[in-house]
Amino acid sequence: MKKIELKDVKPYQAPGHFNMVALRVQGKEESGAQDMWVGLSHFLPGGGATMGANNFEKIYFVLSGVITITRKSGEKLVLKPYDSLYIPPGEEREIINNENMPASMLVIASTHTR
Repeated sequence: MKKIELKDVKPYQAPGHFNMVALRVQGKEESGAQDMWVGLSHFLPGGGATMGANNFEKIYFVLSGVITITRKSGEKLVLKPYDSLYIPPGEEREIINNENMPASMLVIASTHTR
């Protein structure tokens, strides 16, 4: 077991993201977790991530605010507090906070690529 306190977590630059702060709260370097990592993302109004995909599984879990996820097809999914979304490897998505309040979400991701 390894406890991580939020005060000890350092921000990192998430590729393709803008107007947001990403914090890795669990992972290989932080706690020794080998199969997954957990991030805490804070999006300012208008903040988000450009259309893109990863080669690993992700789950988004919204803690506060509202996040809109747009699929490559143009379909929009609106996530509110306590909503979650599974994203399989290779599926493209765009993230945007269209609200006038900040939004926060947990990102749970596999370290296994496909």
